[in-house]
Amino acid sequence: MSQLNAIQNADCQFYIGATTNQQTAFNGAHYPLTEVATGASLGSIKLSSQDDTNAAITRAHNAQASWAATSFATRAAVIRRFAQQLEHNADLIHAWNARECGSILPKSQWELKACIDQAYMSADLTLQPSGEIFPSSIPGRDNRWIRVPVGVVGVISPWNFPLLLSLRSVLPALALGNSVVLKPDLHSSVCGGVLIAELLQTAGLPDGVCELVLGGGDRGQQLVEHPSVNMIAFTGSTAVGRTIGEHCGRTLKKSSLELGGNNAYIVCDDADLVSAASCGAWGSFLHQGQICMQSGRHIVSNHVLDAYVETLAQRARNLVTGNPFTEQAHLGPLINDRQADRVMRLIEESVAMGAEIVCGGTRNGRFISATVIRNVTPDMPIYKEEIFGPVAPVIGFDSDADAIALANNTDYGLSAAIHSSNPVRANAMAQAIHAGMVHINDQTVNNEYQVPFGGMKSSGNSGRFGGPANLDEFTARKWISSMANGIQYPF
Repeated sequence: MSQLNAIQNADCQFYIGATTNQQTAFNGAHYPLTEVATGASLGSIKLSSQDDTNAAITRAHNAQASWAATSFATRAAVIRRFAQQLEHNADLIHAWNARECGSILPKSQWELKACIDQAYMSADLTLQPSGEIFPSSIPGRDNRWIRVPVGVVGVISPWNFPLLLSLRSVLPALALGNSVVLKPDLHSSVCGGVLIAELLQTAGLPDGVCELVLGGGDRGQQLVEHPSVNMIAFTGSTAVGRTIGEHCGRTLKKSSLELGGNNAYIVCDDADLVSAASCGAWGSFLHQGQICMQSGRHIVSNHVLDAYVETLAQRARNLVTGNPFTEQAHLGPLINDRQADRVMRLIEESVAMGAEIVCGGTRNGRFISATVIRNVTPDMPIYKEEIFGPVAPVIGFDSDADAIALANNTDYGLSAAIHSSNPVRANAMAQAIHAGMVHINDQTVNNEYQVPFGGMKSSGNSGRFGGPANLDEFTARKWISSMANGIQYPF
């Protein structure tokens, strides 16, 4: 019985094999799977041991050359069939996204649709030109500069968008002839790992081309340090990303790091406040704020601050928390108790320093109500730290220069948004903000699979996912020159 069929039984034990045919169990410890909203048991998985991980990397290394040698049509066909498998298994995916990761259904539906679109886009990458021709100063020489696969790509993905943030690296890497070793976060082992591996096999991906490793930071470190892994694509915290970047730098290993954010959401005095509040609520409260692009700092003109705060608070008061697997809700649970504790600490410490809770600020287990806080200052934890919870801190500004200074007053540089009815003004501000993505009259949580995505400063290492950026991100460049006849040199 395949792993995909097995995981539909919530009481089963989980064993992941080297291939579906072998069904060889991992040799690591048992890890309990629990429903994030209730703590109920969903079964267990066995984690990858150190030897399991080494074996997976070896299989991926051995399979890569033959996969790269397949025709572009073959690789594209596998990825298109995988997109169809995603569609056919939508209910299963949504159930695990809700139970394992706390995703409400509309969020999970959007995530799945984005993954399907991304799969078809990745299949099209196989059709793109593989190189360029350059002139030569040597008569008769042909200079070609071609793209070649990196080799084995280690993908380390987070739990908040478990399917999307795994597949945005896995699929283009496969399309361009690489093999992959995927290690999802433990919190999303099934949705971000098991399901992907099983559906790729069902789609006809050859054995070894995408290997699965399950475990914590030790398995991730093993991927980073293994000499047969040629690239690391990591999405996660800045602290972990720095450590990965340090090792990859020392070993000259390619890396693509998409890290944290503390994103500025600017509302000017000429903004449409109804739209601004709607976008602000979405940017701060979507998926309980557990998004690296969360609107983490609402920087609002003092001329409209009171009106904006009240309009935003009205929307926040209407948002309902609940178990996304059993009931309709706007906000599900935070991923674990530790994260819920951290968010409440940021709120409480900032209130002790003078911030005022306008609405929300309450907790029931892992559920935290949508919270709007005003009278925030730059020295407060709720302003300085990435929140990753359903909180909208509001700080005022007097001039555009003040707003830009506040927006840039952070180590992060992932996303930002500006609301203004004056496009010239908004574009000038966008140019001055140190962020990899700036959205005018919209919110900060934006992702389009065909547009390069990534941050600046401590939000990443200038790597980009999406669209044409994938061609350079998941390949290396090689110069091949050729002559019809040999050259006679002076010696």
